[in-house]
Amino acid sequence: MTTQMASRQEDTDHILRNIQDYARAVKLLTWQRQGIIASVALLTGWFFSPWRAELFFAVGMMCEYVDLTLARKVDRIAPDDRQATRYAYAGFIANTVVSASAISIYAIWVGQTEDGVGLFTALFCLFSAALYAAINNHQIAIALAIRMVVYGASFIAITLIDLLVDHPPFTPQPWLQFFTVLFAMYFVIDCSLCFLRLYRRDLKRLEDLEMEHARTKAALVVKSQFVAIVSHELRTPLTSIKGSLDLVNSGKFGDLPLKVERLLEVAGRNTQRLATLVDDLLDMQKLEEGQMKFEKETIELGAFITDAIESHQGLAKRYNVRLVADTVTGRLVYADTDRSRLMQVVGNMISNAAKFSRADGDVDIWLVADKGRARISVRDHGIGIPDGAKDQVFGRFTQIDSSEQRKFGGAGLGLNISREIIAALGGTIDYESTLGVGTTFYVEVPCDEVDQTDQIASSDWQQTTLVR
Repeated sequence: MTTQMASRQEDTDHILRNIQDYARAVKLLTWQRQGIIASVALLTGWFFSPWRAELFFAVGMMCEYVDLTLARKVDRIAPDDRQATRYAYAGFIANTVVSASAISIYAIWVGQTEDGVGLFTALFCLFSAALYAAINNHQIAIALAIRMVVYGASFIAITLIDLLVDHPPFTPQPWLQFFTVLFAMYFVIDCSLCFLRLYRRDLKRLEDLEMEHARTKAALVVKSQFVAIVSHELRTPLTSIKGSLDLVNSGKFGDLPLKVERLLEVAGRNTQRLATLVDDLLDMQKLEEGQMKFEKETIELGAFITDAIESHQGLAKRYNVRLVADTVTGRLVYADTDRSRLMQVVGNMISNAAKFSRADGDVDIWLVADKGRARISVRDHGIGIPDGAKDQVFGRFTQIDSSEQRKFGGAGLGLNISREIIAALGGTIDYESTLGVGTTFYVEVPCDEVDQTDQIASSDWQQTTLVR
């Protein structure tokens, strides 16, 4: 029973996909079809019978209205609404019968008027209608088959009437026309089958892609859950271990032997690296799932940079570098942003600059503002970044030097996470670099109106030294 229900649902899904594609074609080509119907009615009405042309036009427009109404209803059909799907499918089929019959009856009438004067016009209109159906009605195979059968029968009826009634049976010209019509019908039917095969092949490929996409999404969910669980499970013991090591290294339990002290310092640094990695993995998972929360507030960026420098003095000491700050004087630059997340990004830039600077070198940090944008820059005087490495710099789990003998460690997540955070805050992050000279990373965020205590004549980017 369950298998039958699943099979029925699969059939319903297949039919719904077909009528959805058919409905899109109806809406896309509605003006084109109406223009063709109006042109045929005007042409034949001018040369033959106006009232019959008007009747043909009215029936054609009615069929167009029904098709367009059904197409709009299809957009509102739920995937599991089997009854609505069947009704829409049946409606398209019924309207196809009416439309094809009206076109064929009118073509037969035109072909028999004025001693066969309208024969060419009738055959051409039928051929055009059949070719149009072959190209644009392949989404519903039954509708296509109905049109081919009705148009084909009309083709044969018109030529047989012309052959057997209007001309002597042994005249070669009518027979040539008859076999030409058969060839034309074969051509149209072959075209319709070709378009039908192409449509079904593309539909199968689309279904395969959707299945692969669903499997990929499921795998991504499992991966995200795995990362979240493992990260949380790692964070608890790491917090305990790090706290214990920091307490021992603080000297509160007395002096330690030199070798033990060095081992504990190494253990403390590596524990900090692991804790940073866990935090990065959690941030990455939150960003992927759109669960990272941002609490914006108005902050003064000059004071923010001062706080960032003070909080990273320990890191600078570890890498034996100096943090040198510059900012705009006479200005108070305000930004509406998440202070902690912006601090995370700037801290990552300072950490990278310190890591890649030469010993006893400087890391320059400054702020400039202009035209509603504030830029925080961090410059090192290190090895620089080669051209064309931006994808690696901002990539996930990537580093420019990925060899096992690389000098600088790291998981390659910091700048990737920073880019996502800055994008969420409405800003940008980028860098400028020269090999052997150094690299300047900067973030730009929107800032409010700048309060000026001194008149600044230049509108260019300005910077002066901040006394610490």
